[in-house]
Amino acid sequence: MKDSRIAIVGAGIAGLVAAGALQNLGFRPRVYERATELGEVGAGLTLSPNATHALNSIGFATELEELGMRPDQASVRHWQSGELKIAISRGEEMIEKFGAAYNHIHRADLHSMLVNKVLATDPQAIRLGTEFAAVREHDSIVEIEFEDSSSVQADVVIGADGLRSSVRAALFGSDQPRFTGYVAFRGLVPIERLPPDAVKSPSSCLSTGNDRSFARYLIRDGRLLNFVALAERDGWRDEGWSIPASTDEVLEEYAGWHEDVQTIIRSAPADSLFKWALFDREPLREWTRGRVTLMGDAAHPMLPFLGSGAAMAIEDAVVLARCFESSASIDEALSRYVAARYDRTTFVMQKSREAAEAYHSGNDEYSERQHITAEKLGIWAYNAAEVTV
Repeated sequence: MKDSRIAIVGAGIAGLVAAGALQNLGFRPRVYERATELGEVGAGLTLSPNATHALNSIGFATELEELGMRPDQASVRHWQSGELKIAISRGEEMIEKFGAAYNHIHRADLHSMLVNKVLATDPQAIRLGTEFAAVREHDSIVEIEFEDSSSVQADVVIGADGLRSSVRAALFGSDQPRFTGYVAFRGLVPIERLPPDAVKSPSSCLSTGNDRSFARYLIRDGRLLNFVALAERDGWRDEGWSIPASTDEVLEEYAGWHEDVQTIIRSAPADSLFKWALFDREPLREWTRGRVTLMGDAAHPMLPFLGSGAAMAIEDAVVLARCFESSASIDEALSRYVAARYDRTTFVMQKSREAAEAYHSGNDEYSERQHITAEKLGIWAYNAAEVTV
């Protein structure tokens, strides 16, 4: 098995964690990425304890300590008054409860960390400018064809090419995602652009209202404030990740919200504001066809309301690598992988939908009882490095 030719389509977080985890176990995967240079767009993301466990298991404990932000507390506030409705413990309590830390990190920092590890282990592990076009299997050999008409052969192919996965479409056809009615806005604000009292303690906060929410937290050692604002809107349905938004547009969506929210929006540099529409997809009935499988958003795209999308992709990657190590054949490894991951990721997809309804209920009496979190659902009490495969 260690000589198996493992091809990973996509050099995002899922694909790179899978490559790193496989390398740790003695495999030599190859990652094929359509971009011509490595880099990562986006802003902040959450690494809950389950994600931190998985990354620690493949050697990133020191890097996460250096690059991650560990808030002592989080909070939920009323959309209009800013009144504190719920206080949530974080910090050392996460390590005591789950054995791993809760981190906020810049997506680009995490991506760079993963790239460096994979290339340090094998400088030939990542091939750029290779855009997936088709996949064919014959005589236990899988052939990937790229848009430039070049091709490679592998023993197994892993589609880690994200929400709009070409590998998924090649296996199962192009599905029709459902527009949820929500548009997400994101921005990064250098902390020096904010008044000293603009970010009330704690530094991690979710404000909830009628059909809207506004989450913000610090990253990069407190030098940047990341925010994600989710608002209902009809008639605008572009699914792209980096469509520019304007300050006035975001302020209009959050008119009447408490002053902290409006100050943060006004303080964001114009070139740091982006928007995208949220689409939902039903869970696939299967992820694998022959010797081709899916992982991360390609397999189970998730709404962002539980902050678990990246964590599920990272878990997938570590579990998949362990399945290859523990199996006598590729077919056995893929079967074990889906068996270990399918029910869990489907559960998180479904609960993310329920969280959206709760967060945007506009209930003035919103309380701990109504607040749905990944922690309360038991999602964080999982260690991909130890779970049975």
